[in-house]
Amino acid sequence: MPNPAAPLLAIPATLVLALGLMIMPLPEWLSPWRPEWLAMAVLYWNMALPRRVGVGTAWIAGLLLDVARGALLGQHALALALIAWIAIRLHQQVRFAPLWQQAITVGGMLALYLLVILWVDGITGHEPGTWRYWAPLLTSIPCWPLVFVLLRGVRRRWCPHLA
Repeated sequence: MPNPAAPLLAIPATLVLALGLMIMPLPEWLSPWRPEWLAMAVLYWNMALPRRVGVGTAWIAGLLLDVARGALLGQHALALALIAWIAIRLHQQVRFAPLWQQAITVGGMLALYLLVILWVDGITGHEPGTWRYWAPLLTSIPCWPLVFVLLRGVRRRWCPHLA
């Protein structure tokens, strides 16, 4: 029988791990290609457990990413909260779709996430990036099946009674 506190630890642990992957140093040539691990983890939990992991969780995760990256406070929080709201609204349609269709849908949400961050950067006077700004989208879409399978395993092992 699973520990009753396990869901309280499993979900935040996966989000902290995803945050760690977002701030882990990478070689300069590889850094622009880093997948959006935190956004994908938030999206998974929003679709898998929409009553447990909501927009507030996404907002907090985004604030932590803002602080960790030294970004404008609230920038990633706003973007993550927006795509979390969309994921929760669409969770019935998306969660039972084949993985390739999920990857396309998640790619659309991640494109919106990156667009909101680009918009906030533009409002605050930062120069728009090159085409490499969109590189995380190109690496995140193929990573979605891996994220889905790994986090589904965590959910089935540590949070089987949550729905």
